[in-house]
Amino acid sequence: MKLKTFSADTMAQALAKVKREIGADAVILHTRSYKRGGLFGIGARTVVEVTAADGRQVGKVNRRKAQNSPRRAALRQASVPVDPPTIKLPAAPPVMPPIGEVQLAGDLIKRTYAAAKVEIEQRQQQQQLAAAVTVAPMPADHLQLVEEMRAVKRLVQRAIAPSTDKVDARQLPDALFDQYRALLEQEVAQEIADEVVHQVRGRLDDEQLEDHEACRAAVLEAVKALLPKSSGLAEANSAQKAKVKLGKPRTIALVGPTGVGKTTTIAKLAANFKLRENRRVGLVTLDTYRIAAVEQLRTYAEIIGVPLRIVTSGGELSDAIASMADCDVVLIDTAGRSQRNDQRLNELSQILEKAAPDEVHLVLSSTCTQKVLLEVAERFSIIRTDRVIFTKLDEAVTFGVLVNVLRKVNKQLSYVTTGQEVPHQIEPGDGQRLAQLVLGGEGPGT
Repeated sequence: MKLKTFSADTMAQALAKVKREIGADAVILHTRSYKRGGLFGIGARTVVEVTAADGRQVGKVNRRKAQNSPRRAALRQASVPVDPPTIKLPAAPPVMPPIGEVQLAGDLIKRTYAAAKVEIEQRQQQQQLAAAVTVAPMPADHLQLVEEMRAVKRLVQRAIAPSTDKVDARQLPDALFDQYRALLEQEVAQEIADEVVHQVRGRLDDEQLEDHEACRAAVLEAVKALLPKSSGLAEANSAQKAKVKLGKPRTIALVGPTGVGKTTTIAKLAANFKLRENRRVGLVTLDTYRIAAVEQLRTYAEIIGVPLRIVTSGGELSDAIASMADCDVVLIDTAGRSQRNDQRLNELSQILEKAAPDEVHLVLSSTCTQKVLLEVAERFSIIRTDRVIFTKLDEAVTFGVLVNVLRKVNKQLSYVTTGQEVPHQIEPGDGQRLAQLVLGGEGPGT
């Protein structure tokens, strides 16, 4: 096979020469362009160079090379078949039809999907192969080094940890110190963390204080004991039954600042009371400031199948509750009030005083800082509240501040919410659950 090189001023001229010399079966093997003539590059003209050959000759040479290749010869001489691999990869992606061939859009989509599927399966099997690789155990000297580094880290943490009248962090056993550090990292207040550690040290013996599991269990119980007694679904239901016997529904109002999720929480409570507890539920909303809030609650009421009344004053609220005398429980949604708007807070207080609900739950967002939560609780103290609901636990950065707030306001934790889904992602308030979150247990919604 002979290779021919053609030069011309333009690519079109070079390709025309190729066709004239070699014919329609010409194959372009290489192209390049360069400058020719001129002085130091000035006045030079661009020349295009094309290397080509007869395509029929190229095919013969390639077939001859393949037949005479060492690998081909080795395969011909092999007398024992090669064992198949342990894991067989899928066949190659299907070949797309040549350009110009008539093809329906559906066929093209199917072929593209099949090719992508094969590629994904190949990638998954490669990942499985990589995961199956046995990791050599860490040498003993490396393990010792890791333990020494942990000891150094703990020593540094002890040195910078605060010491108080109740707790000297430098004197704590390692297992108890780890739990103490976990409390502080979750922003549990110093005095609460000290009280927990003080209680645990008095409850466990020296051997148990060196046991990580024993220390963690004791700290969980101590944190739980420090929280005001929780009141969730079961307690509310038993009290509700007593009220029903007197011929009056149990009334529960939710109050709090804007954006904490009161309306969504009301819908979750309504759905759970009706669907899981088989109670007759009524809904009343005072949130006429936001049209979207009314429509949202109306949609929930229609889906759940419960009556909804919209009121604007204390007198209308009392009438609405009276009209739902056949219900077991009436849930009252209120408009969000800024904790710094004393006028609106006074208005809400007067409305609720006239209606006299059995329970008033202060709804707080767990995404707020401790300073904001305590400010809200203090400003809303103008309204008679006896329980707290924490929302958006799935968005919280730390959980220690929730413990601090409950201790400070001394209110029962009634419910927590862990997402936006209705009727799911709501739980009765539980000190054990909150303590687990503080100590790095299962996250919200798990």
